[in-house]
Amino acid sequence: MPPRRRTPKKRSPSPGLPIGYARVSTDEQSLALQLDALKKAGCGRVFTDKASGAGLARPGLNDALSHLRAGDTMVVWKLDRLGRSVKGLVDLVNGLEAREVHFRSLTDGIDTKTPAGRFFFHVMASLAQMERELIVERTRAGLAVARKLGRVGGRKRRMTDSKIKAARRLLAGGTPARDVADNLGVSVPTLYRWLPASGRS
Repeated sequence: MPPRRRTPKKRSPSPGLPIGYARVSTDEQSLALQLDALKKAGCGRVFTDKASGAGLARPGLNDALSHLRAGDTMVVWKLDRLGRSVKGLVDLVNGLEAREVHFRSLTDGIDTKTPAGRFFFHVMASLAQMERELIVERTRAGLAVARKLGRVGGRKRRMTDSKIKAARRLLAGGTPARDVADNLGVSVPTLYRWLPASGRS
C-alpha cells in the first residue's frame, strides 16, 4: 500500500499590523510627539495630515484607511486626531469594525480588541444617535412655533400679495404676460403658477 499522505496543518494567520495616523491642524504645529508615540506603539507605517479636523480633504487618513486589512489595528495618539464630530468618529470606527479592523487610541486608553473598548464605542454610538434625535426634535419644535407665529419655513415667496394684485390688474388691462413678468421680476411660468387662467381677468 502506498504511504498515506499527511495533510499539512494550516498555519495560523499572522497578527495584524498596527498602522498609525497622526494629524496637526496647521503647518506650524509639529507631528513629532504623535509620531514618537505611534512608533513606540509598534506602528510600522504612519500616515500624516496637516489639516483642520473639520476639513474634508485629508489624504493621509484616506491612505491609512486604504492600507488597513482584516486583523490590522488603526492607531491614533488621541481621538480628536480623527476629527471633531462624534458622529463622524463613530461612523469611522463602525466602518473599521465592519472590515474586521481594530482601533486603538493611545492617550484615551481605548482598544476595540478589549471588551471595555468595544463598550465605549457602543456608548458613543448611542450618544450620537441621541444627538441626532434631539436635533430633529428641536427642529420640529422650532417649526411648530414659527407656524403659530405666522412664519412658514422654506424659500421666500417670489409672488407677494401686492405683486399678485398688480399682475392681475396689468393682465386685465391687456399687458402681455412677458412684460408683466419682467416688471415683477419673475418668470412667465411663475406668473402663471400664481395666477391661473381663471384668476387673470
